[in-house]
Amino acid sequence: MAVGADFSAIARKNEVKAYLLENGYEVLDLGQNEGEDQLIYPEAAKRIALAVQSGEAERGIIFCGTGGGVSIMANKFRGVYCVASESMYTAFKMRQLNGANVLAMGKNVAGEQNTYEIVNMFLTTDFCQDFAPEREAFVSGLRRRMLEIEAENLK
Repeated sequence: MAVGADFSAIARKNEVKAYLLENGYEVLDLGQNEGEDQLIYPEAAKRIALAVQSGEAERGIIFCGTGGGVSIMANKFRGVYCVASESMYTAFKMRQLNGANVLAMGKNVAGEQNTYEIVNMFLTTDFCQDFAPEREAFVSGLRRRMLEIEAENLK
């Protein structure tokens, strides 16, 4: 699991990193740490996106002030599907329906406890989880079409 943050969300990244380690996850910290030069959100998102794109990390979690900026940036990379989430429902659906592999969150948006719940939902939900075979086939077809559109447009 790759984790990262821009300069505004170092503390939240560190809290989530500790939570992941306590729960048995391997963590690749690619975000800014205390005492380092200021890391702006496009660069923070790029680090996570490249780790996921290359296979160095299966999934990523990235923080900035709102979650929006890092989400936009991460989605510029082929094979990276990032969604900004402020709720457990969104985290569940982004994995179940969309197969998102990067979770973006805003440290100014989600409280600490809510953050852990969202992260846990992101980590424990699978693509097409709990779907009947017909629904899984339909959603898998949507994903195939998404990949075709991605191939046409992300050169």
